[in-house]
Amino acid sequence: MVTSHLYANDGRPHPFDPLSLAEIECAVAIVRKEHGDQLAFNAVTLSEPKKKDMLIWLADPENADRPLRAAEVVVVHKKGFLYDGVVDLENGKIVKWETIEGQQPTITMEDLQNTEKIVRSDPKVIAQCEILGIPKEDMDKVYCDPWTIGYDERFGNKVRLQQALMYYRPHPDDCQYAFPLDFCPIVNPETQEIIHIDVPPVRRPINTIPSNYHPEAIKADGGYRTDIKTLNITQPEGVSFSMAGRAITWQNFNFVIGFNYREGIVLHNITYNDKGKVRPMFYRISLAEMVVPYGNPEHPHQRKHAFDLGEYGAGYMTNSLSLGCDCKGAIHYLDAAFVNRAGSAITVKNAICIHEEDDGILFKHTDFRDGSYIVTRGRKLVVSQIFTAANYEYCVYWIFHQDATIQLDIKLTGILNTYAMAPGEDTKGWGTEVHPGVNAHNHQHLFCLRLDPQIDGNENTVMQVDAMRGPGEVGSAENKYGNAFYAQKTKFTTVKEAIADYDGSTSRTWDICNMSKLHPYSGKPASYKLVSREVPQFMPKEGGLCWKRAGFARHALHVTKYDDAQVHPAGRHVPQTSGDPSRGLTEWIQANPDQNIDNEDIVVWHTFGLTHFPAPEDFPIMPAEPMTVLLRPRHFFRRNPALDVPPSYSVTPTEAAKGAAGWDGTDRHSINALAETNGCCAK
Repeated sequence: MVTSHLYANDGRPHPFDPLSLAEIECAVAIVRKEHGDQLAFNAVTLSEPKKKDMLIWLADPENADRPLRAAEVVVVHKKGFLYDGVVDLENGKIVKWETIEGQQPTITMEDLQNTEKIVRSDPKVIAQCEILGIPKEDMDKVYCDPWTIGYDERFGNKVRLQQALMYYRPHPDDCQYAFPLDFCPIVNPETQEIIHIDVPPVRRPINTIPSNYHPEAIKADGGYRTDIKTLNITQPEGVSFSMAGRAITWQNFNFVIGFNYREGIVLHNITYNDKGKVRPMFYRISLAEMVVPYGNPEHPHQRKHAFDLGEYGAGYMTNSLSLGCDCKGAIHYLDAAFVNRAGSAITVKNAICIHEEDDGILFKHTDFRDGSYIVTRGRKLVVSQIFTAANYEYCVYWIFHQDATIQLDIKLTGILNTYAMAPGEDTKGWGTEVHPGVNAHNHQHLFCLRLDPQIDGNENTVMQVDAMRGPGEVGSAENKYGNAFYAQKTKFTTVKEAIADYDGSTSRTWDICNMSKLHPYSGKPASYKLVSREVPQFMPKEGGLCWKRAGFARHALHVTKYDDAQVHPAGRHVPQTSGDPSRGLTEWIQANPDQNIDNEDIVVWHTFGLTHFPAPEDFPIMPAEPMTVLLRPRHFFRRNPALDVPPSYSVTPTEAAKGAAGWDGTDRHSINALAETNGCCAK
């Protein structure tokens, strides 16, 4: 059998583990055996087990049937046909094979690299460059950022297309984004032809002034700062986490670190050991999609709204991380395996970085009466990846805290997407001149977080929580002094009820609850609170192209009943979708708006991000701009779950009295001496 060598000696991976190189090659061989060699492989990734089967195995892995290993494959036939398939790796057979009509698959890195070659050699592109003053012999200095075309009604979605955002690089070390060109070729990557070029009615000249960030340019502009001293991060006793394959245990947390070509990092089966009782928290967490709509209405800029995950893949675009640069400290790395167009398995080394960091004060209190004092510094575990989407870098950090908080941090850096502008041209408010002749358009970065909760079990409910003033007028019996306020909780019972927007005026959050598990003190259900405050309004207008294509971004929150097939909120295949109909989350909700989601196996979809009005400080390379989402336990633990973290320094009232007899609450020298005696780590 084709698969006999894969799992020798029962060395089968965890069912959530990504496919190995051998498994990818096996899947390719099985597909080719049945469907021939005229195939280009777009993706080969883990076909995750059905949730119902996986839950049975997780509950009793020693005795329950282990879910079979399977590969999800996306294949493009050389005649243009698109196929979706699933390959049973253990039995060596294809168990699903579908022809997909009128849809286009992910644009791979190979596709993007090939487009630049096509553009440079095309006579029509060369002619446009010559009009702008770039001679034919300098075409090696012409570059492009290949994007999927998004959607353009002139070309439809029957043929796979890309648009090429054009730049010039006079010197090999120059930042090309300081030299944008004003025309946009449309490329057919299969036939390797330029089928059209969008040219503005009024031409814009090329900027002639470089703006660079490489070391020699900085040295020529005054040099680097010289007052930064060395900062070393060491863990002489090693790390506090342990790895068993891709399963990690740290500070009572346990979970499996998955990875795929589209979502990048996926966290599976997050549990917490609560004093010997293993409690489920989340079955699966991932960044499921994102959209970056640009705000210039002039043609062809309406096409610029990138779905960086669905159209290109956070996994495919991931960086190979480096110790001391991308990550510091005692690092554990995980690699990522993918397929290339030819069907060969390839590896990205160090795709995931796992390390610990100091987390500042975890909790602290000083009693001014008696000099007692406690401070405990926290530690956090960081699981991260960085992916480069043409000009932008997205740094993704999944952070676990000792108080059982789970945090997602995203940092945006890299380079602004730029467009040429004429001297004195009015940007009309759609962009900013960040450098002479360089226009950076307004845009948004909106991320869709997919949460598959299992808060003490798989039957969960979502409550919207708003801070509200107490009822009644000032002077009334119920609110005599006018100072009353409370948490108003609104339970979502159907899918259509659970379409919600953020409201900063009420400090809005959402509780994911297990209504059958009540706290013995508060009487409230065990919950994890979704805290997210960077939730801008989706700026594209209703009925517009981006609004139709990115239905998930219209609201901050959606809740659906779990379905194994519902993973991608903008649709399974995103490139060149028209938005008629809207794919993914929108169509699922419209199909069953009255579906019950109260005390059910649910999925919570949260869209967050930022609106970026560029400024010169963002150019030629952008300082990292962070955003944060928190998942915090509420009524989940009996009390503060971090009390057992050893204090950095602690003095009880009795110890304080002995060490500082006669202290009257004002003698700081006595307290400082006491801290030194007791070994405070930060005097």
